[in-house]
Amino acid sequence: MNTFIDKLLVSIQYIVPARLLGNLTNKLACSERVWLKNLLIRAFTTLFDINTEEMDREHSTDYPSFNAFFTRELKPGARPIDETPSGICSPADGTIQHVGYASAGNLYQAKGMTFTSENLLAAETADVAPLNDGAHMTIYLAPHNYHRLHAPMDGTLRKMHFIPGRRFSVNTRTANTIPGLFARNERLACQFDGPAGAYWLVFVGAMNVASISTAWAGEIVSQSMLIQESFTPVNAPSFCKGDYIGHFNLGSTIVMLFPNEVATWLQELKEAQPVRVGQKLADF
Repeated sequence: MNTFIDKLLVSIQYIVPARLLGNLTNKLACSERVWLKNLLIRAFTTLFDINTEEMDREHSTDYPSFNAFFTRELKPGARPIDETPSGICSPADGTIQHVGYASAGNLYQAKGMTFTSENLLAAETADVAPLNDGAHMTIYLAPHNYHRLHAPMDGTLRKMHFIPGRRFSVNTRTANTIPGLFARNERLACQFDGPAGAYWLVFVGAMNVASISTAWAGEIVSQSMLIQESFTPVNAPSFCKGDYIGHFNLGSTIVMLFPNEVATWLQELKEAQPVRVGQKLADF
């Protein structure tokens, strides 16, 4: 990569009105004008060579808007879910940006840069401490990827934090350049009780992500204030491995964090490796 060009492109993001651009992009993506949404869908499927055979509808233009197409479901069985009882599977289609283990609460980002689980989660010390040396993985969802997210293992939702922040791009170029990127962008941090302890999934927003949708709270539109919600045994939604849990309204990144000595990544996993929903990534 050209380091100068990379730094120039990233520096522009500091002055670009990302929130305004994201809102405009969202309006286009959600438009149900037939000629416009069909134009966007056809251009996108051609540009990114989308596999339309696995869509849940017969034709790509059957979706009412570009966003509906972008966040589409797939045909049953298109993503087989790992059946290993102790297996942890990929929650998303995407590319591994990092796979490894935390060190004293520090999570690796790229190019020697780290960020802390405490900053990422904006959570209480009691919630963060068990993650100090635990397994974590960052998966980047490129525009061409399937954009629905699924539970990596069985779990019951206990806490949800929406943390306001920037809307930097989350591609490799930006991750290699901006310190603490994932703890600076707006994000939704969700804590689940799993078979081996509490684990976290963090939906990280990006430049063209106008909102995040969840299976339990619907669409969560970008906010300017921290939102926190706890779930009791009475109202806590539970999920089985592979269940749908949410999606990005236009692409982004998801970070998984597990308690110390709970998850062991498969040895063959490496950075820049593509993964798919349901693919086994670790054992607990």
